[in-house]
Amino acid sequence: MLSHPVSQTYLRVRPSPKSSSRAAKNASRKQPDGDASDPLFNQTVQKALAILEVFGGEKTALNLSEIGIAVGMTKSSAQRCTHTLERLGYLRRDAAVKRWVLTSRALGIAHAYLSGHLLIEQATTHLIDLNQASGESVSLSEPDATDMVFIARFPSHKRFVIHMPVGRRLPMYCTASGRAYLSALPRKDVREVLRRSTLRQLTPLTLTEPKQILRQIEAAREAGYAWTGQECYRGDLTIAAPVLGPDGRPVAAINISAPTSRWTLEELRSKLSSLLLETARAASSGIATRQGLE
Repeated sequence: MLSHPVSQTYLRVRPSPKSSSRAAKNASRKQPDGDASDPLFNQTVQKALAILEVFGGEKTALNLSEIGIAVGMTKSSAQRCTHTLERLGYLRRDAAVKRWVLTSRALGIAHAYLSGHLLIEQATTHLIDLNQASGESVSLSEPDATDMVFIARFPSHKRFVIHMPVGRRLPMYCTASGRAYLSALPRKDVREVLRRSTLRQLTPLTLTEPKQILRQIEAAREAGYAWTGQECYRGDLTIAAPVLGPDGRPVAAINISAPTSRWTLEELRSKLSSLLLETARAASSGIATRQGLE
């Protein structure tokens, strides 16, 4: 079975009594204040959304202390927010583990976003064609801060154990999708993204030296697509190409992922990169055509 990346992002929070106490005392300092000059900014809404966002990965069930530490608020404040979210139907108390878990109502927000997404709508046919032609997993992701968020995925027709649900976030610096997106940005923007990124090893093969990462991004800029070998997940090989908007700036990335049990990175690049580039160009053209009609 292929292993998932080792990342603190996916670890369950297990606070000690001392750390819980310190978090409660310093919660007001940890909680982001937003723009203090903005009189319309509502911190209560911010806290509620922060609680919903902390769930995911291995953090599927959390108690009040864990929620408070994760989002930087006192236990009493976390209690009020979780109670309200429970009354609204977004959280429920799991009696078996005595922790809070998300409910299916939380999916409604994601569905509202995805169902009206222009790029997904016009790229889906191309993604399906690429999935059928390659026989491997095909995904569409878009940027958010220093991550790529997967917004569509068509799994491999063969056995491939890595679970990549829609909504999964992965760092730009070590993923083919992220490097493909970065390769279409101005170089100063690329350096800024890397400066804001936490460069850590997710596998023994993850590149964390900025100069090495920049060389890979430059290679992708020249080739028109990026590639990574087991930098984010063990056993995973990926190639990706940027999707460009009408102004020539990247808006997303399309990737093909395949296991080391069936491919080498050289084979993946030589046999499937042309199909990938064709799909990315079709998706980019579709955006321009759709916007031209509106």
